Amino acid sequence: MPTITPGAKVLVTGANGFLAVHVVETFLEHGYSVRGTIRSQEKGVYLHKLFSSYGDKFETVIVKDITQEGAFDEAVKGVDAIAHTASPFHYEADDPNELIVPAINGTRGILKSAHKSTTIKRIVILSSTAAIGNTPDSEKVYTEEDWNDAAIDAVEKHGKGASGGEKYSASKTLAEKAAWDWYNDNKASVKWDLTTINPPYLFGPTIHEIGKLEDLNTSSELLYKQAVKNTSSSPDLGKSIASYVDVRDVALANVLALEKEAAGGERILVSAAPFTWQDLIDVARKVGPSIGLNDLPKGYTGYDALKVAHEHVFSNKKLKNILGLDPIPLESTIKDSLSDFKNRGWL
Repeated sequence: MPTITPGAKVLVTGANGFLAVHVVETFLEHGYSVRGTIRSQEKGVYLHKLFSSYGDKFETVIVKDITQEGAFDEAVKGVDAIAHTASPFHYEADDPNELIVPAINGTRGILKSAHKSTTIKRIVILSSTAAIGNTPDSEKVYTEEDWNDAAIDAVEKHGKGASGGEKYSASKTLAEKAAWDWYNDNKASVKWDLTTINPPYLFGPTIHEIGKLEDLNTSSELLYKQAVKNTSSSPDLGKSIASYVDVRDVALANVLALEKEAAGGERILVSAAPFTWQDLIDVARKVGPSIGLNDLPKGYTGYDALKVAHEHVFSNKKLKNILGLDPIPLESTIKDSLSDFKNRGWL
């Protein structure tokens, strides 16, 4: 189907989130107009100030509850494309449905509202590697063909007793499956196509509104605690943890996924590389002095990166071949994150 080009109007849902603000900024920088959904007028004050230089190219619309039927009906009117980023991301839910219900209903809701539109050409939905798989396996490279059915099984079996990670992973898997099922069931009548992008941990500078350290998003908080304030010297720091990507790469992937014709109908893993906490500690110590940070933790001094059997590896072939995106190097990601922490007075 036809793709969009600069000058078009894009709806970004959940526009005040850690990733979403980067998505909004990147679309604006590339010449697009953006309409962002927010839950209240107060949530938009910071955004309008942040993007004031773009004038009427940035606007907001209130969607109080994304789980309500028809929640996005007004928001989608007149837009050419949608970047759907609104979905809960945390590991604190007691009842799995605290994550699963809004994730599924919000995703189906945006598709149903878009179905009523005559202007939309493509929708990009933010999913996660959590929907691909997170079972440790040093012999496997996960691809877009994989689904995290293990997380769904765990939640069905254990309910509230499932781990926070299993609940979150189940919500992302079920929401993405719901998106593809709805799209395939209605393919004959929709006038747009669908793309999902699946990133792992997001690191990088924050530009969304946060008043204090405790308000950091989950992945940035982990980076701060593990790479900046970690007092441990345990060998466990050198164990395989997960994979990462720079938040700015994911924002750019949203733009490219709407522009590249070949991205239509694809799941696309947006991942840079696997990591250990010690990798982040070592890189932080390497780049720290260039921004005046000379006393960062050492962590486990016996670490040998070449001996790590990484257990959470995700292919980024589609990222490079379809979107043409080469991930930002880890050193740049960590340096910019540290600079952000320092500028906020947290270092």
